[in-house]
Amino acid sequence: VQLQASGGGLVQAGGSLRLSCEASGRTFSSYAMGWFRQAPGKEREFVAAISWSGGSTYYADSVKGRFTISRDNAKNTVYLQMNSLKPEDTAVYYCAAGNRWPFRSINAYDYWGQGTLVTVSS
Repeated sequence: VQLQASGGGLVQAGGSLRLSCEASGRTFSSYAMGWFRQAPGKEREFVAAISWSGGSTYYADSVKGRFTISRDNAKNTVYLQMNSLKPEDTAVYYCAAGNRWPFRSINAYDYWGQGTLVTVSS
């Protein structure tokens, strides 16, 4: 599975962005998908995850109520809608595919996209 993330950019605090991650291959619908982020000088951290069917979603406490993860298996794409953005959301965002538990763990994922930069100005 190859993953291509897009949609990052510069936005003011309080604004919104939608990230997309398109997967190649026919097995997309068999993978759980996750979004992680890494700010400068910090470790990569969990943001959100969605089960293979889309029936279950998981969020980091820091983004709960502001971010929404969704997927369209017909388009091999997972999305991250980010609202009410804060300067502390500034990071490179990575999408990942995998099927090990727990989905909040980096170790649950086998495939990673290249990352897309989100910058939130105050």
